[in-house]
Amino acid sequence: MIKSLECRVPPLALVALFATLNWLLSTAPLQARLTIPGAEWLAGIVAIFGALVALLGVLAFRKANTTVDPRDPNQAAQIVSTGIYGRSRNPMYVGFFLGLVAWAIYLQHLTALPLLVLFVGYLTRFQIVPEERLLQAKFGEEFTLYRRQTRRWW
Repeated sequence: MIKSLECRVPPLALVALFATLNWLLSTAPLQARLTIPGAEWLAGIVAIFGALVALLGVLAFRKANTTVDPRDPNQAAQIVSTGIYGRSRNPMYVGFFLGLVAWAIYLQHLTALPLLVLFVGYLTRFQIVPEERLLQAKFGEEFTLYRRQTRRWW
């Protein structure tokens, strides 16, 4: 059953789901409100940074003529290890996470914190680990070296 969830949910759909859950929980009558001075500005800065990180990841994949669709890692044409991929093996996912952090800051509600942890956990278990398993099988030593040199998240 668990393997059937691997690489099935498009990460952007997952971001939309978690953003919606964050919003729904923030409207619940829980006494979990935060006060973050300048929340709108801070959220905007984090969102812009997250979008930039994700965009740099997409552009690097496009430049390398490899797929950005993470649902079938077998379509990967090569290991991209330069640019933003020299800092993170998953900059698009880092960008998505930062988008959710920005949304959480904007909502100013404590319920966002456990959802951020769940997002990272789900994405790691059901998207990143299966991707890495397939990349290891496909690219062998090249991926092993890249994995040793570059962090998974940031």
